[in-house]
Amino acid sequence: MGEMIVRAATPADAGALAAIYGDACLHGFGTFEEAAPSPDEMAARLKAVTDRGLPYVVAEIDGEVAALAYAAPFRLRAAYRYTVEDSVYVAPAFKGQGLGAAVLLKVIDACEALGLRQMTAVIGDSENAGSIALHRSLGFEMKGVMPAVGFKHGRWVDIVFMQRALNGGADSLPDAAGLELRGA
Repeated sequence: MGEMIVRAATPADAGALAAIYGDACLHGFGTFEEAAPSPDEMAARLKAVTDRGLPYVVAEIDGEVAALAYAAPFRLRAAYRYTVEDSVYVAPAFKGQGLGAAVLLKVIDACEALGLRQMTAVIGDSENAGSIALHRSLGFEMKGVMPAVGFKHGRWVDIVFMQRALNGGADSLPDAAGLELRGA
C-alpha cells in the first residue's frame, strides 16, 4: 500500500464516492440501499453533510480515493442535536488495510471538536464482522440487534446498533449548541 492521506472530501471526489458506496449498495449488506447513486447524487449528499458543518473525509492512496467516512444527524428532532451517526465505506481492493479506522478516527475527532456527545453506528448485517470489529476497536459498544428488518440479495438482514460517547457523553451537560437541526 502506498502513502495514505486522510483529507476532507470535495465535490471533485463525487465519482470515487459513488464507486465506493455503489459497490456496497450492489454487492454488500452494510447499507440497505440497493441501487448505486450517481456521482451527482453523491455530490449532493456530500454537500448536505458539509453544509451542516459535519465532517466528510476520504482516505487517498497514491492519489486514489480508497475509503470514505462521514457523520450525519442521528435524527432531525431537536433533542438529538448532540448525537450523530457515522458511515464508513472502503473500496474492495483496500479492505483490511486500516483505512476504515483512519477515516473514522478523523470523523470522531472532528465531532468531538464540535462539542457533540454521542456517535451511533447503524450497521447493516449482524454478519458484518469487519464493520463491527472496526467500531469496537474505536470504543463503540454493542447496544442491540434488530433481526430481519431488511431484505436484500434474497435474504433477511439484521441491523446492529453500536454507540460511542464523545466528550464524556452524558457525564455532564453539553457546553456547545449542538447541531442545527431542521424537522419536526
